[in-house]
Amino acid sequence: MPENVVGASNGTDAMSPRREMSYSDYLHLDDILRAQQPLSVAHDEMLFIIQHQTSELWMKLAIHELNATCRLIAADDLQPAFKTLSRVSRILEQLNSAWDVLRTMTPSEYTEFRGLLGRSSGFQSRQYRVIEFLVGNKNAAMIGIHAEDEAVAAELLSVHRSPGIYDLTVRLLHRRGLAIDKAALDRDVSLPHVANDSVLKAWLSVYRDPGRFWELYELAEKLVDFEDYFRRWRFNHVTTVERIIGFKRGTGGSSGVSYLRKMLDVVLFPELWQVRTQL
Repeated sequence: MPENVVGASNGTDAMSPRREMSYSDYLHLDDILRAQQPLSVAHDEMLFIIQHQTSELWMKLAIHELNATCRLIAADDLQPAFKTLSRVSRILEQLNSAWDVLRTMTPSEYTEFRGLLGRSSGFQSRQYRVIEFLVGNKNAAMIGIHAEDEAVAAELLSVHRSPGIYDLTVRLLHRRGLAIDKAALDRDVSLPHVANDSVLKAWLSVYRDPGRFWELYELAEKLVDFEDYFRRWRFNHVTTVERIIGFKRGTGGSSGVSYLRKMLDVVLFPELWQVRTQL
């Protein structure tokens, strides 16, 4: 992409001597397309690598959007927060579709190269852990998986100790005049959110009078959309792993399907689900 400068004498555009940037240059496609380095001659290893690499790219964008959402909610700027949350839900839709592609690989095909993966595993994805922490599933033990990389561990610790998207939303409810217990406002944000009766009552007020609390009502539904898609992502992960490796242990040392099934029981925004029963 050339630098244009206006000629001092006649006002015409002049091109800088720098070579014009190409599509490949801008996207660093050579670097990206060289990043697939199979360890075997197995046909399906390329699928396995690309599925995980593209998922990491989508997760990078999800983190970008979730961080923006947190800043916007903290600043009481909800209209653009609705856009970023909607975008994250669409990103999760893409991640769900990626499992559909990976499920075209059979157990026999995976065994052709699984032994070469060593202890590498999606369980070690730092970006997935950042997403979990940003949305409130705070488990400090997971930072230990990255203990050998001090920079990554420090990044995760920082996110772990910061308020997540739902902590910021609860504080917003308080700022908008809804009664929230001090214990819920001042809680240790490095721990997972536990359902709180005052938060449930606040959401009940919102859902019983959406016209009065329209922005909060819309925010609530965007959060429910997000968790809905997030649950589907987890569920598709479980079924994909079970379909391909059954109940074997994961390459990274996790219990595989058993661990993933436990994650299906995690509820990120409990009061937003409880309110449906109370209405």
